[in-house]
Amino acid sequence: MYLTPQHILLAGASGMTGEHLLDRLLNEPTVERVLAPSRKPLAEHPHLENPVGELLDLLPALDGSVHTAFCCLGSTIKQAGSQDAFRAVDHDLVVAFAARARELGARHLLVVSAIGADPQSSVFYNRTKGQTEEALKAQGWPQLTIARPSLLLGPRNEFRLGERLAAPFLRWLPGKHRAIDVTALARALWRLALEEGEGLRIVESDELRRLGR
Repeated sequence: MYLTPQHILLAGASGMTGEHLLDRLLNEPTVERVLAPSRKPLAEHPHLENPVGELLDLLPALDGSVHTAFCCLGSTIKQAGSQDAFRAVDHDLVVAFAARARELGARHLLVVSAIGADPQSSVFYNRTKGQTEEALKAQGWPQLTIARPSLLLGPRNEFRLGERLAAPFLRWLPGKHRAIDVTALARALWRLALEEGEGLRIVESDELRRLGR
């Protein structure tokens, strides 16, 4: 059985994943409203509401009921500048966004996490992602979908040498470790949003690729 989300809340619309997902949402005839706060203005669209500013400052002022919330927020330690700054985005801001989405009536949260997320990991990045997942679970969502993509392939605003060098090899890795195109991830997220369910669903990268075909 499928539900059709009519009113969507999206965080991270100016990032690589969020940009592709926003384009898909705005082209779905059943979507009446996308509320997408962002730091910089997005291209205008009749079904898009785009408050501009720092997300943490915008959250209290967001209004109107929403059915489904997508969180595509994410950074890197290098991009953020420090571990504390990274955690402020990938943990604190994600959790705050989810709490506000719940207040606005969303019953289904879909969040982009990362392969290897583990609250007990010795790797800071993976540990932070895992702790974020645990915090979201504790919010008591009727339906929570956690997507764990591997390396994302697609155009980025910033150059990442390591990812550029690794991408050709990661395309051929088996199972969930194989790199995934961001367009496939966006398609998968939308398909997952249409699925009616209860409780927690964790979707690893190999399943995301299958859903995004």
